[in-house]
Amino acid sequence: MIHITLPDNSVKEYPEGVTSLEVARDISEGLARNVLAAKVNGEVRDATLPITDDARIKLLTFDDREGKAAMWHSSAHLMAEAVEQLYPGVRFGIGPDIDSGFYYDIDFGDHTISDSDLKKIEDRMITLAREKQVFKRKDVSKEEALRYFKEKGDPYKLELIEELEDGQISLYESGTFTDLCRGPHIPDTGYIRAVKLLNIAGAYWRGDENRKMLTRLYGITFPKQKMLKAFLEMLEEAKKRDHRKLGKELEIFAFSDAVGSGLPLWLPKGADLRERLENYLKRIQKKAGYQQVISPHIGKAGLYKTSGHYQKYAGDSFRPITTPIPGEEFFLKPMNCPHHCEIYKAIPKSYKDLPVRYAEFGTVYRYEQSGELHGLTRVRGFTQDDAHIFCTPDQLKDEFKGVMDIVMQIFRALDFKEFATQISLRDKSNKEKYIGSDENWEKAEHVIMEVARERELDATVEEGEAAFYGPKMDFMVKDALGREWQLGTIQVDYNLPERFALEYVGADNEKHRPIMIHRAPFGSMERFVAVLLEHCAGKFPLWLTSEQVIILPISEKYHKYAKKVLNLLNNYDIRALVDERSEKTGRKIRDAELKKIPYMLIVGEKEERDGVVSVRRQGQGDLGIRRIEEFAEEITREVREAIK
Repeated sequence: MIHITLPDNSVKEYPEGVTSLEVARDISEGLARNVLAAKVNGEVRDATLPITDDARIKLLTFDDREGKAAMWHSSAHLMAEAVEQLYPGVRFGIGPDIDSGFYYDIDFGDHTISDSDLKKIEDRMITLAREKQVFKRKDVSKEEALRYFKEKGDPYKLELIEELEDGQISLYESGTFTDLCRGPHIPDTGYIRAVKLLNIAGAYWRGDENRKMLTRLYGITFPKQKMLKAFLEMLEEAKKRDHRKLGKELEIFAFSDAVGSGLPLWLPKGADLRERLENYLKRIQKKAGYQQVISPHIGKAGLYKTSGHYQKYAGDSFRPITTPIPGEEFFLKPMNCPHHCEIYKAIPKSYKDLPVRYAEFGTVYRYEQSGELHGLTRVRGFTQDDAHIFCTPDQLKDEFKGVMDIVMQIFRALDFKEFATQISLRDKSNKEKYIGSDENWEKAEHVIMEVARERELDATVEEGEAAFYGPKMDFMVKDALGREWQLGTIQVDYNLPERFALEYVGADNEKHRPIMIHRAPFGSMERFVAVLLEHCAGKFPLWLTSEQVIILPISEKYHKYAKKVLNLLNNYDIRALVDERSEKTGRKIRDAELKKIPYMLIVGEKEERDGVVSVRRQGQGDLGIRRIEEFAEEITREVREAIK
C-alpha cells in the first residue's frame, strides 16, 4: 500500500500502482470525468500512469493551466492524426500547446492547403475525438525511435531524436497516429468536444530562416461547446481591441520597412504617453529612494560573457559589432543588469551605503525571428523599466516587499483589478540550465517563498521557470477580456554579484558580497503599452491620456470663449484642445468619441453668458452644466485619486 496526499493535506491509502484517475474516481465519478492530467510530487503526468511510491498529487482539470496544456497538447496530436488521414504523406515538425490553444508545424509536400480546408480538418477531428481514442505512452530506445521514423519517412522527427539521450525518449500513440513526445496527455480524445482551427501561417523549421518553410496550423479545443462559443466571442472583441489597429487609429506608434522589422517608431502622442508612464514611475521610485542611472546602448562581448547572458542567449542577440582593433567585439545591449553591476563597482561601498537602488529606462536589442514579431508585444528594440537593488542579507526581504508595493500601486493606477502571482524556481533535475551554487539558489528561493507566506499570497509555484541566475516572482494580470499577461517581475540574484565580484565593507570591516534584486514593474514599455491599449480598448485612464478634454464651440462666434476656457484649464495642468473646425456640433462630438477623448466641453451663447461649460463624458453622454473652475477641480481630483 502507498499513501496519497491530496491538496487539502488529507491522506488516503491505495494499492501500489494506483493511477491518479483511479484516485479521482474514488473521490467522485464527477471529478473523474473532468480530470485531464495530474501533478505528482510537482511533476505533471498522465492521469493514467501508475504511482508506485508515497506521493502528493493534485488532480488537474480544465480550470488549471496545466490541465488546459494537457488538453491542447493532446489536441495537437488529434489534429495531426486528422491531417495525416486527409493528406497522406505529410511530415510533421513540432506541435506544442501555447497560451491559447496549440499549433502544429507541418510539411504538406505536394498538397496545398487554405482556409477553406480548415472546416474539413475540424470535422475529422470531432469524428476521431468521439472514438475516445486512448493516449498510450511507450518509452523506447533511441534506436527504436530512429527506426520507426525512418520507416515512416519523417526527417523532422529524426533530427529531433538525434539530439536526445538514449533512455529519455517516449512515443505517444492515439488512434492511427504515433508521435515523438514527452507528454503528458489527457486519458482519451473523448474529453475534446469542441474544436476550432483558427488560422494558417508559415514557420521556418526550428525558427531558422535558412531552413524550409513549414505550414503552421493554429487551433483551440474545449471540453464544452459553450466554452468555445464564449472564446470566439472574446476573439471578436479582441480584434476590435487589437493594439496594432488601435495604435494606428490613435496615432500612438508605427513601423517602417525602411527602419527595420520589429523596431517601433513612437509618434508624438505615443511619445507623450510613454513620457507620462515614465514620469509616473520615476516619481514613485524617487520617493522609494531609487537613483536614476544611464548606460550605453552597446557593450563589450566580455561584459555579457561575465554575466552568463552571452552563453545562454548569444543566438538571440544581434551579430557582433567589430572595431579596427583585432578581436574586439561589441554587442547591441541585450539587457541592462551587467551595466548596472559595473555602475555599482564604480564607487566603493560600505554597509552604510546599502541598499543601493539603481533605476533606468534602458533600451535593449534582441534579434527575434521575423515570424515571432507581433506589433509591440514582440519587437527587436524595446525599453525596460529596469532597476537593480543591491542590499545586505538583512535588507533583502524588506526590499523585495517594497518592490511588491510599487507593483501593486501601478496596477491600481491602471485599473488592473485581477492578478495572480507565480513563483518560478529552478528545475533541480536540470541544473546545467542555471549558474551558481545550490546554496545560493536555496537561499534565494527560501526568501521568495517566505515573503509570499508573510504577504498571504495564493501564489502558484512553477519549477523550471526561473531565470538562469535566480528565482523570481511574476505578476500575472487578467485584462478586460479575461486574458492573462505577465506584467511585473521581481528576481532574487546571488549569482551575478559573485560573477562581477561586487563588494561592500561590512560593520566588521571585512568585505562582503551584496545580494541583487532585478525588478521591472512594467516589463518592457512596448509590451506594456500594447497590453494597456487592449485592456482599456484605447480609453486610457484620465491621468494618462494625451488629450483629457476637448472644447467644442458650436460656431466660430464662440472660439474666443473656447480659448478662454482652454487657458484656464491649462492653468490647472489639464491637457485640452479646441476643435475650431466649421463642422456641426454633432459631428464634432462623434469625432471626439471615436478619438476616445474623456471629456467634451460644449460652449455656446448660454455658456459664454454664464461663464460655464456643458460637460459630456466619453461613452456616458451629458453630465450637465459646470462652472469652469468647478470642472477643473473635479478633473484634478479624479487624477489625484487615481495615482495617489
